Amino acid sequence: MKKLVLVFCILFDFVGYAQQPNIIFLMTDDQRWDNFGCYGRPEFKTDNIDKLAEEGVVFDRAYYPVAICMPSRATIMSGRYLSNHRVGFSYPNNLTFSKSDFRDTYPAQLKQAGYRTGFVGKFGFPVTDKAYHAEGGVSDYDLQEHLGEYFDFFTGRGVHFRGAFKMWPEDETLKKIYNEDRPLNERTLKTGDAMLHFLDTQPKDKPFCLSVSFYAVKNDKDIDMYPPHIKEFENQIFSVPENWVEGKNTKLPELLDHWRGVPLHKKRTSTPELYQKLVRRFATQGYTVDQQVGRLVKKLEDMGVLDNTIIIYTSDNGRFHGSQGLYDKAILYEESIKAPLIVFDGRKRKEESGYREKAFISSVDIAPTLLSFAGLETPEKMQGKSFKGILNQTQNREDWQKSVYSESLFITDLHSKRKYEDFEIANQDIIKANKSYRSRGIRNEKFKYIIYYEHTPVIEELYDLKNDPNEMNNLVYDKKYAKELERLREETNKTYQKIQKL
Repeated sequence: MKKLVLVFCILFDFVGYAQQPNIIFLMTDDQRWDNFGCYGRPEFKTDNIDKLAEEGVVFDRAYYPVAICMPSRATIMSGRYLSNHRVGFSYPNNLTFSKSDFRDTYPAQLKQAGYRTGFVGKFGFPVTDKAYHAEGGVSDYDLQEHLGEYFDFFTGRGVHFRGAFKMWPEDETLKKIYNEDRPLNERTLKTGDAMLHFLDTQPKDKPFCLSVSFYAVKNDKDIDMYPPHIKEFENQIFSVPENWVEGKNTKLPELLDHWRGVPLHKKRTSTPELYQKLVRRFATQGYTVDQQVGRLVKKLEDMGVLDNTIIIYTSDNGRFHGSQGLYDKAILYEESIKAPLIVFDGRKRKEESGYREKAFISSVDIAPTLLSFAGLETPEKMQGKSFKGILNQTQNREDWQKSVYSESLFITDLHSKRKYEDFEIANQDIIKANKSYRSRGIRNEKFKYIIYYEHTPVIEELYDLKNDPNEMNNLVYDKKYAKELERLREETNKTYQKIQKL
């Protein structure tokens, strides 16, 4: 009887999912994982995203292997770790992404498999004929010249590498959406309009993959502050995380004083007034994004394709916003590396969805998962693995990853001072002066381990996340945890070595 039921389930899955699904990948910029109702803070008013979560799967243990814009976006598209693709901001990890490598990203693979591919918004890393160290940025970059073969529809800007705004195929509707007379503070609405225009121009006989990269909720300027939505939060007093620190956090390694997150915290979030002022701005931007998600779902319903569409919602990295006495991201505490991740699958019956998932997911796993939705094999270059089996609840949990690896390779001085005569000498001078805060680490069900490996002697941190979820008590010198410390040291090193070899 059990075998008969299993065969029926397999046949149902094959018949029900035989048609290739449409895929929509939604990503915001710097949206902290807990800035949603579905993650415990309804004050942010994310009703449409929360509804997606209610009808989909919410991941409570999703993490970034790197938590800063450019390398995170390259990792998500390629399914490769930063130490492997090395596409980032600061030397020596400041390569451009070669076209030969980009052919193994999820949009390029899906296009090759017959999908109509679209991209809207912030394209965050340069794709060039060959990879090279982009010291001082990339000059005279034409997005269509370098990305035209991978995207059938494109409207966006190459942020961080001087890629001027581009759209194709250019039509009257897109010209109207991006008319220069339209207010700058409608940028998120423009992204939503372009997203819907992609759907309006979608052929009925072809599956599609649309990647939407919102410029919000990062911007602390007015460009993403849509005036009618500001009123939603103008008198709102937001809750404050337990590990928000007023002024300087003396418990942090002094090494982090060289990280820009310390002075930025002093300037932006180091008092209750500053904290509330800025969190209102981010809530406003998140609310505007949420409205676009509502528009998207309604459009898919009106088109009659929602029941064959998968929607993935996440961000590119987190943000401290005063937690740990830091601003910005990149450093390997939870506020930075923990990700919001929601997956809605319109093909699934209601009883198969609407739950929370505790499996560990890394954003390096997103690309292979998107390919597996379409029935495609994972390219050899991809280092992540598909979590489709987790979503379908067919994955043997004993064989699934029990931890996630993260690394931080950004150095402020090597990014901001772009006119070094010799970047390798400058890099070695920073290391010799004990000012390098490059780090790597492991997060498992109970513990977080971080090592600043270029400091002499190395600096380590160990947190018991079961009893100290806000990472306020470093246990690295507590002898009771010596065995766990050694085990995590070894796992971190082995994972790093494996990444290098793949």
